[in-house]
Amino acid sequence: MAESFTFQAEIRQLLYTLVHSLYTEREIFLRELISNASDALNRMQFELLTNRDVRDVDAQLAIEIEADEEAGTLTIRDTGVGMNRQELIENLGTISKSGVRAFLEKAKSSNDGHISTDLIGQFGVGFYSIFMVADEVIVHTLAYQPDSEPYRWISRGEESYEIEPGDKEVRGTEVILKLKDDAKEFLKDYTLRKIIQTHSNYIAFPIYIGESEEPANARQAIWRRPASEVTDEDYNNFYRALTMEFEEPLAHIHTSADAPVQYYALLYLPAKAERSMFTLRKEPGLQLYARKVLIQDYCTDLLPEYLYFVHGAVDSEDLPLNVSRETVQANKIMMGLKKAITGRILRHLSDLAKNDAEKYAAFWAEFGPFIKQGMIADPDNRDRLQGLLRFYSTRSEDTLTSLQEVVERMQEVENQQEVYYVLGDSKSVASHSPHLDPFRERGIEVLYFTETVDSFLINSLFEFNGHKLRNVDDESLDLSEIGSAQTPEDTNEALESDSLENVRTHFAEILGERVQSVRISKVLSGSNPARLVSPEGAIDRHTQRVYRMLDRDYEVPRKILELNPRHTLMHNLANLIEADAQNPLVEVTVEQIYENALLLDGLHPNPAEMVSRIQALMEAATGRHSD
Repeated sequence: MAESFTFQAEIRQLLYTLVHSLYTEREIFLRELISNASDALNRMQFELLTNRDVRDVDAQLAIEIEADEEAGTLTIRDTGVGMNRQELIENLGTISKSGVRAFLEKAKSSNDGHISTDLIGQFGVGFYSIFMVADEVIVHTLAYQPDSEPYRWISRGEESYEIEPGDKEVRGTEVILKLKDDAKEFLKDYTLRKIIQTHSNYIAFPIYIGESEEPANARQAIWRRPASEVTDEDYNNFYRALTMEFEEPLAHIHTSADAPVQYYALLYLPAKAERSMFTLRKEPGLQLYARKVLIQDYCTDLLPEYLYFVHGAVDSEDLPLNVSRETVQANKIMMGLKKAITGRILRHLSDLAKNDAEKYAAFWAEFGPFIKQGMIADPDNRDRLQGLLRFYSTRSEDTLTSLQEVVERMQEVENQQEVYYVLGDSKSVASHSPHLDPFRERGIEVLYFTETVDSFLINSLFEFNGHKLRNVDDESLDLSEIGSAQTPEDTNEALESDSLENVRTHFAEILGERVQSVRISKVLSGSNPARLVSPEGAIDRHTQRVYRMLDRDYEVPRKILELNPRHTLMHNLANLIEADAQNPLVEVTVEQIYENALLLDGLHPNPAEMVSRIQALMEAATGRHSD
């Protein structure tokens, strides 16, 4: 005789939510039933290791799925441990109140009323997802003990359920779903196979559909196989299946660990930062498996944001199937996984940089800005990330160089203790910076910082291996004791002090408030007549550029103009002023020298005014030549 039981209040509310919600991912019910069956089979397998006195001792440990289109039923059957009457009540009639409450709150906060795949799996309410697709559910079960009795559990997803003696003769559990009219798609063989391959492909036990003798699941996950048994073709095939990218990945990382957190992982560095239009992975995140069951298809909690370009799968035995961000235990596990996986990726990149410079250069060309972002956002891994940084420099114009290599070459320069860098909009612009003249003369290497992110990077890259990083346009720089200056033979003598002061005064009067001051440079002696340097405490040029992009009315702070006392232009200008200080060419030349310095500093003067000024200079030059 059947006994009727009332669901606890939390389950009644849960069932109402599941039945009446807008569900777009109803297929999750099958994943949950297969996961439950797999758990029962795991327990049975463990029991058989020490106890052979069980029902159907030789029965295959397997899962069977049977669809009856005529009757409109879907049956999921296993040969696991089964359940007795009390276990039916405990497992199917009650549930953790905290888990249900968390689920309901999360579902209620959903703006569109949809219940997602991840949400169902996270809060341990998976079994009840069957009522998203079924009007009625019948569970036949027989526990593994020899003296156990079969029972039948029946519910229509309302307020109660019934338990009555059953007639099941084989050990295990059988769940029969009487599908709703709008859920008959789940009776199709193709649909069932697709769901299994998406969510349950790596369940350890075979899953048979209908009369097929071939399992629908792969069973052994590639990431759980020993790396020595996996070929490059296997790795590439899995990557292609995961992403639909036809270009081979740049590298793969096949790893596992038992402590401090247990996991298996197969990770890929893609060849390109930009995803192709055909890729399956439209969003960032790794596939997260708990005991070979897919819990989240796009888990962003496993990686820091700057490593979101990494593809792959992570599988952990430590994660419960109801991964909940609301529980401290799960959070600790996820944090442990994130730390371990991040460290493993950075270690692989370090090895790649050390052992295969060509491949690492290809990686850097695509993902260098991501590593720089990591320097800014991930202080815990900053020391590791420093070693991954690559730049071009005055001594490495065509080949990327590391900070370590720069520090090693510093030893060739007497008294050099700091690493120097120059900011520029491109490598070409940076290499022509007037700030580099004194460094080149003394054989001091300077790094080219040419990306917008570099302006933010320098706020996190204060030093490397005890050597401070310093901008070459720092007004307080003194190179007099560093290296040995090699002045070019064709360099002019410096202007005499009176003439020099006269030139400086004219610059200051003509430019007025546009510069903070005009002074004679102690370091310029090469091909540049002048340079602009930032006063102490000023923000760098890249940050100024970002501000200008955000605010078109942003005014660049005034800079200090330094004049090269040896440059031919300064000599000629001094002669011109001495001959006729009112000559219009004096002002035109001063303005053009200043605007040339602006251009070299990445700032853009008024083009119309510059063109007319250049024309005036050209007219003067051609007129003088014609005489």
